[in-house]
Amino acid sequence: MPKTTRRADGHPGNRYGNRPTMKDVAARAGVGLKTVSRVVNGEPGVTPDTERRVQEAIDALGFRRNDSARVLRKGRTASIGLVLEDLADPFYGPLSRAVEEVARSHGALLINGSSAEDPDRERELALALCARRVDGLVVIPAGDDHRYLEPEIRAGVATVFVDRPAGRIDADVVLSDNFGGARDGVAHLIAHGHRRIGFIGDMPRIHTAAERLRGYRAAMEDAGIPVEDRWMSLGVTSPERVRRAAQEMLTGPEPVTAVFAGNNRVTVTVVRVLAEQSRQVALVGFDDFELADLLRPGVTVVAQDSAALGRTAAERLFRRLDGGPVTPERIELPTRLIARGSGELPPAR
Repeated sequence: MPKTTRRADGHPGNRYGNRPTMKDVAARAGVGLKTVSRVVNGEPGVTPDTERRVQEAIDALGFRRNDSARVLRKGRTASIGLVLEDLADPFYGPLSRAVEEVARSHGALLINGSSAEDPDRERELALALCARRVDGLVVIPAGDDHRYLEPEIRAGVATVFVDRPAGRIDADVVLSDNFGGARDGVAHLIAHGHRRIGFIGDMPRIHTAAERLRGYRAAMEDAGIPVEDRWMSLGVTSPERVRRAAQEMLTGPEPVTAVFAGNNRVTVTVVRVLAEQSRQVALVGFDDFELADLLRPGVTVVAQDSAALGRTAAERLFRRLDGGPVTPERIELPTRLIARGSGELPPAR
């Protein structure tokens, strides 16, 4: 049975629920409801002594303002939603923090959740946030059809996509230059003498994976190097799948001499596989990751600024909420090649 407690005003109450109301505050302070409302909302017309009594009652009762009425009056909740791919992925930590900082600077609360790369879960989460009347959404999409958000956008929910574009609707999107970054990373390996270069990436339906594969192909074509099918492997980024793909590329009569890894999770598994090899194999990874500079050799990466992605997306969102641009915009941020040693190894002889 739930424990019964006694409220500060002497009335019995359940341990859970029965939150103190403005009526409780008014009774304790010996004032009218309108006076409590003025104090709670920072309105003028209350003497310092009365304001002190009301504030003491608020503190004693643990009263918290119910913002639901303010939502009905103003049509804004001062909250935004963030739909991530995977809360455990270190790439999304700085991105989420940047969105939160921008929201905080606008006096808004951030509510986030993970789609786990499941389009149905993304839809469910995004619509649940809308049902809670968030003012806007920042979405890292898992699916490729976002028409389900059209009614919400028409109703005034500002929406910005980040890292990947929306599917089948026109919406703001903030991206890294995935194509250009991958092309530069592979060109870097080619410049160090490699011609048999493997590519291991995420599932091909994912925009970032497809763009990075396109960048890989473009760099190879620019150098006049025919690409063999066995040099490319796309799929889930589980360690087991990536390990098998890497081992297949690294065996046989003409194994690859270098690997371009399509994201940080792939890179970490490839690093472990290469540590078991008797010959040196060059490696460039897309996305930086913790301790990459401390390995020997350090891991050369194509770094994207996930914090800048989040900050740019959130700033765009609040510009929309403030009545900003009407036409959706595609914003693409540059990547940066960081040479640390693994990408500068020459082909093994």
